[in-house]
Amino acid sequence: MEVASKIADVLESSLEFLLDKIIVDLDKKTLMRLQDIEKLNEAERAHVFEKVDVFLRNRKTKKAYSE
Repeated sequence: MEVASKIADVLESSLEFLLDKIIVDLDKKTLMRLQDIEKLNEAERAHVFEKVDVFLRNRKTKKAYSE
């Protein structure tokens, strides 16, 4: 559930919305990665999600300025 909550944060949505309204179609490799991340300790997971958050923020910024 913690990983799902982080995904909701990254997608700027609520966990309830994702669970109730959207069926996420993840490929096998992505699911395996999420399972591996879930096995990390809290500090390691935080580090992984910090990197993902930075990447996504930068991508959104680039997209916003390129339009």
